[in-house]
Amino acid sequence: MRWPRRLGLAVAGICAAFLFAVVVTAKSGDPALYPADDADSQIIHLVSHGWHSGIVLPRGALTGEDTGAALRNVATRFRDYEKIEFGWGEARFYRSTPAVSDVDWVLAAKALFTPGGSPAVVHVVGLPDDLRSTFPNAEIASIRVSSAGLARLIAQLDASFRLRDGQPVEDGPGLYGPSLFYAGTGRFSVVNVCNHWTAGLLNTAGLPIAPVLDSYPRGLILDLAWRSGATVLPLP
Repeated sequence: MRWPRRLGLAVAGICAAFLFAVVVTAKSGDPALYPADDADSQIIHLVSHGWHSGIVLPRGALTGEDTGAALRNVATRFRDYEKIEFGWGEARFYRSTPAVSDVDWVLAAKALFTPGGSPAVVHVVGLPDDLRSTFPNAEIASIRVSSAGLARLIAQLDASFRLRDGQPVEDGPGLYGPSLFYAGTGRFSVVNVCNHWTAGLLNTAGLPIAPVLDSYPRGLILDLAWRSGATVLPLP
C-alpha cells in the first residue's frame, strides 16, 4: 500500500503547489475600468484555438484619431471585415502550429527555453461579424469593456507591432482565412507565452488575470468566466 499512498501524496502536493502558484502570481483588475458601465462600453471577444488564443476587436475601434500607426494600417488593410483577430507568439512555432495536433515538441522546446527568449510575430485575421459561424467548434468568450479600458488595450496592442519607417512590417501569410503575420515586439519564452500576451491585454483593460492558469487557452477562458463574469458563447 506504500506506493498508492506515496503517489496520492505526490499528486496532492503537485495540486497544492499549482494552486499556490496561481494565487501568488494573480494580478488584480482595475475597478475604475472594469466592470464596464453599459452606457460607455464595447464588446470584444476572446477565441480559444486549442493552443493559441486570439483577441477579437471591432475594426471600427481601430480607426480613431488616437490609434497608433500600426493599427491604423491594419484597419485599412482589413477594411472589408467587421472584426479583426489578433494573436501573438514565437515566430517559428506559431507558423507551424495552427492546432494542438500540429505541435512539433522539439520546436516548442526551442521556443520556450531559448536563452533570452525568441523573436515574436503578431497574427492578424479579418473576420465577419458572426464569430460562431466562423469558428463553430471554438470556445469564445464575450467581454464587455469600458471605453477607457479598450483605449488602453488598443495602445498596448499597437505597441506589439515592430515598425519600419513608421509602418508595421508584414511577415508572410497567416494560418487561416484572410490573414497575415507581422513582425512583433517582445520576446517569447516559458515565462511569456502567447496566452500571457492575450491575458496582459485584458489586464490592461482592467480585468483581473492569473498568469499561471492563463498559460493555456482553456485556463484563460475559465479565468475570464469565474473572475471577470465573461460570457462563454454556447457551442452550436
